[in-house]
Amino acid sequence: MSMTSQTPPSSGGQSLQQWLLSDTPTSRRQARLSALYQGWLALRQNHMAMVGLAILVVLISIALFAPLIAPHDPFVQDLANRLQPLGSEGHLLGTDSLGRDILSRLIYGARITLYIVALVALIAPVVGLLVGTVSGYAGGWADVILMRITDIFLAFPRLVLALAFVAALGAGIENAVLAISLTAWPPYARMARAETLTIRSSDYISAIRLQGAGPLRIIIKHIWPLCISSLIVRVTLDMAGIILAAAGLGFLGLGAQPPSPEWGAMISEGRRFILDHWWVATMPGLAIFAVSLAFNLLGDGLRDVLDPKDSAS
Repeated sequence: MSMTSQTPPSSGGQSLQQWLLSDTPTSRRQARLSALYQGWLALRQNHMAMVGLAILVVLISIALFAPLIAPHDPFVQDLANRLQPLGSEGHLLGTDSLGRDILSRLIYGARITLYIVALVALIAPVVGLLVGTVSGYAGGWADVILMRITDIFLAFPRLVLALAFVAALGAGIENAVLAISLTAWPPYARMARAETLTIRSSDYISAIRLQGAGPLRIIIKHIWPLCISSLIVRVTLDMAGIILAAAGLGFLGLGAQPPSPEWGAMISEGRRFILDHWWVATMPGLAIFAVSLAFNLLGDGLRDVLDPKDSAS
């Protein structure tokens, strides 16, 4: 096999595109890159998903460059300029009850939002995938015990259960992340178990088992990769609910603590002035709405691309 079939061509973008769109990949690497590129092309056709992706890219950029973008220090108080309206001099989105610039606090609050989303996305799906695949593959008493524990978590509303965990662990953003993660993993476990039950009876799993592969290797090497696409879609669609849960905890004073510019806490502070100074609570509310909508739009587009049932039809 020649080297040109193993590595992407380096002469011009057109040849690279042809290599990625080849119907006869000559290596595993080419097949994987081709699948990723074709998935990107399909996602790019969904204009609403691209809108959601653009909003998230802007949010990430704002969070990364917050010190350069924010016009003011989000923690500095100026009581002489408290509750300034929209468009006031030096304060595009006005100021809050302590004279802090709302725009700057929204910009820095994007960091807290991404921090929560990233940690929950790293904890909850991994726990759910582990519990679901072990339950589905092992069966028997292990399946019964793990699924009954999952049912117990699913029996409680997510926010109520998160409130109970935060009350037990103590207020704070890290405890809020842990509480949200503990309430978010059961749906992933259910989904992973359902897919594992289907996959474990496949012929190729039987062939791998006959070759001497143990249960751990089969789960990690052959079952997990097949669950990843559905997991990615579910995580993306759940991000809006996670953001709302974090904002709800912040609104109740159990999430990020003052003076952190967390969007839910900003809404809680602004509710006292909602009638006369509506922008104090409305601006962070609009930020939560925009980010939640972006995740929903992107998740819907990823579902169309990654759902094998839609692909088969």
